[in-house]
Amino acid sequence: MDLNKVEQRVKDLQNLLNQYNYEYHVLDQPSVPDAEYDKLLHELIDLEEKHPQLKTEDSPTLRVGGEILEMFEKIEHRSQMLSLGNAFNEQDLRDFDRRVRQAVGDDFSYVCELKIDGLAVSLRYEDGLFMVGATRGDGSIGENITANLRTIRSIPLRIKESLTFEVRGEAFMPRKSFLALNKAKEERGEEAFANPRNAAAGSLRQLDPRIAASRNLDIFVYAMAEVGDTGIESHSEGLDFLESLGFKTNKERQRCANIEEVLAFIDKWTGERPTLQYDIDGIVIKVDSLGQQRQLGTTAKSPRWAIAYKFPAEEVVTTLKSIELSVGRTGVVTPTALLEPVKVAGTTVQRASLHNEDLIREKDIKIGDYVVIKKAGDIIPEVVNVLLERRTGDEVEFNMPTHCPECESELVRLEEEVALRCINPKCPAQIREGLIHFVSRNAMNIDGLGEKVISQLFSEKLIEDVADLYKLTYEQLIQLERMGEKSVNNLLSAIEASKQNSLERLLFGLGIRHVGAKAAKTLAQTFENMEALQNATLEDLIAINEIGEKMADSVVTYFDQEEADELIAELKEYGVNLEYKGPKPVIAEESDSVFAGKTVVLTGKLEKLSRNEAKEKIEALGGKVSGSVSKKTDYVIAGEDAGSKLTKAGELGVTVWDEEKLIEELNL
Repeated sequence: MDLNKVEQRVKDLQNLLNQYNYEYHVLDQPSVPDAEYDKLLHELIDLEEKHPQLKTEDSPTLRVGGEILEMFEKIEHRSQMLSLGNAFNEQDLRDFDRRVRQAVGDDFSYVCELKIDGLAVSLRYEDGLFMVGATRGDGSIGENITANLRTIRSIPLRIKESLTFEVRGEAFMPRKSFLALNKAKEERGEEAFANPRNAAAGSLRQLDPRIAASRNLDIFVYAMAEVGDTGIESHSEGLDFLESLGFKTNKERQRCANIEEVLAFIDKWTGERPTLQYDIDGIVIKVDSLGQQRQLGTTAKSPRWAIAYKFPAEEVVTTLKSIELSVGRTGVVTPTALLEPVKVAGTTVQRASLHNEDLIREKDIKIGDYVVIKKAGDIIPEVVNVLLERRTGDEVEFNMPTHCPECESELVRLEEEVALRCINPKCPAQIREGLIHFVSRNAMNIDGLGEKVISQLFSEKLIEDVADLYKLTYEQLIQLERMGEKSVNNLLSAIEASKQNSLERLLFGLGIRHVGAKAAKTLAQTFENMEALQNATLEDLIAINEIGEKMADSVVTYFDQEEADELIAELKEYGVNLEYKGPKPVIAEESDSVFAGKTVVLTGKLEKLSRNEAKEKIEALGGKVSGSVSKKTDYVIAGEDAGSKLTKAGELGVTVWDEEKLIEELNL
């Protein structure tokens, strides 16, 4: 290839990779698999190494990440967050090992860790308190996502020593959370996330921290940005130290004496990868000694002492035998491909979700097609594409039905939705799924009524709606398969106990569209009883801060149904509580408390109250508890070892109280 053609190829690769980088890091909508991106990047690196004069200032080989979203405050990392070079096969790993040996000799060891497929983040601690969290961004400047990171429960808000340092980790969405989130999105007629990595990134880039909090994210911490004067001399010591401070590290790591042990570790996890409860896309290999890491140094893009082995993407070919339809709790009709059984990523796959009619049309999927299958995020089987060249002409085009496959009611496509929906409230499939939701943990929490038992009761025609649960008798239940005397008595006790639940649990359990657990509590607190809520107008509902027009309309529509009135009356007859039992939030204008309408910040360790107790009592008196000090802060409550928040309060002239003053104002 002559130099002109090389130059053009370099420009084409740079433009293409910058576009892919933008889609992945800024839009969270990657258009190509990681394997394709890595292949093109590898080609560009090779061409630029051979022709360094063609390397430009904006080459993606110099970049660690992508552009910064403008939605969040930009924040500078105290030390650069480098990305890792990639290895795709054994030879790449042996070449890496050879380079390490040439630099430091033969007396060294590696640490192998699972490469978590999530979002790299930096956590900054001051005097032992978590103060700032950020995305990697371009490696030097990231986005301040502190409020969202605080919702991840495995991130300690205070560590066990009063250290000021920066910690690096990978935030991710566990597979169970991912499946639940996508199921909920599909029931709402929304587009599902492609994989847990996109879901985690999308969650942490939400402006509303409540959304992140609802998605059950997790994190593994994998390094300190700097070891300072801790005396730590190796990466493995550093991980143990982080663990001792209260951080969550990944236990599936191993110290390896040589490259052969590294290869054995990779071989083990290539096979055991499907058993994990989270996604990994490779193995990270690091030189253990920090002194040898410094000796090896870094390139502009990556450390020379570490490399990431990337698992090859597994895609297989099978035939699509037919398409099955299912109806969810909210009436969304979802098509599922029934496949000739085939093994993918360690398990046999016979079904793959097709999500909606638009996707079937977009991929031109027909019954009888040869299709390429993979597991999205190694969890959900999906149809990647159709092998058009294998078509014989016998394939059958699939058309979504005009009527519900369960109840024959006409299907509708609501405005701005891609899904078809059955809106018949008496549809058997919706009733069955609604029953399963009604008894779930966040709703009425009836222990012993799992999906199988509900399906059994429904098929035996012992229950047709949620009110029927409260009519079940010992004689009916004891005759069911796998139901002994003890199980029946425990179940009847759990059903009886659920009658005493506060109103918000019942509201959430009813499955009113757009009403989640938090909104249900807001409605219950505001109206206090079911009758008041049933009589509420659209204007009444919209007037509530946390209730939008779409949710308000959904609530009014639900209670306008005659069937809903009948159901509530029946539940009341069977003794189900219809009143709110929790504390009613204080309206600032109606409270004479010193906290009414005020913003309070708690800092340091309180002796007589826990942080949560103090927060609840302040909020019950009409106050708002914030996590950071600003000009809008009215009071700072400073406990023992109060740190930078106390300092900032002094700089801004904010009133500072000790715990004794707090207790006095709380009248405790």
